[in-house]
Amino acid sequence: MHKFINGEVFKTLLKDGMKIHVGGFLTNGSPETLIDLVVESGVKNLTIICNDGGYEGNGVGKMINHGQVKKLIASHIGTNPDVGRLMNEEKLIVELVPQGTLVERIRAYGAGLGGILTPTGLNTLVQEGKEVIQVKGKDYLLEEALGADMALIGGAIADEYGNLKYRETMRNFNPMMATAAEIVVVEPVKVIEVIDPENVITPHPFVDYILGGEQDER
Repeated sequence: MHKFINGEVFKTLLKDGMKIHVGGFLTNGSPETLIDLVVESGVKNLTIICNDGGYEGNGVGKMINHGQVKKLIASHIGTNPDVGRLMNEEKLIVELVPQGTLVERIRAYGAGLGGILTPTGLNTLVQEGKEVIQVKGKDYLLEEALGADMALIGGAIADEYGNLKYRETMRNFNPMMATAAEIVVVEPVKVIEVIDPENVITPHPFVDYILGGEQDER
């Protein structure tokens, strides 16, 4: 059985300078309580990998607004004006990655691959500093696999063994990120006794900790 932990124990896992995957898509499926705990912990100089920059005061935007994020790797930042402002003030490093490329880089890390080949971004700013590899006469960018020290997973229904399934569109970046980090912490929507094996999306070996207690329904 996997470890069920409370917020105070979770905060002891955090360290300055960590690289953290944060699941969710425009806060749909985001682990909001875990994000709040990161803010409370006061850790800083984080690299956050997420689909987006969240909103002002919501999602990863909370960590950005509290000055805890050194670098954001995301596919877009338009929903949070603070990201653009901080980037222009050179107070936040922003690496914009095409959305499909971003999720594939994460998936590649979880699969033990060194990276992916994609034509997306050729002859644009995305290509700068990257290797171009030709396969059967066609050019591709080499995009390196993207892992993290920790993944914060939301939008999940967990069972007492640590298996996960996801509610509808909350199954976005969460399943891939759960395979691509050294430590995986889940904030479940609820915990049930057991998930039918046919419905498991993230098997329990990928899950290290679950926030809350057994049979804890929020």
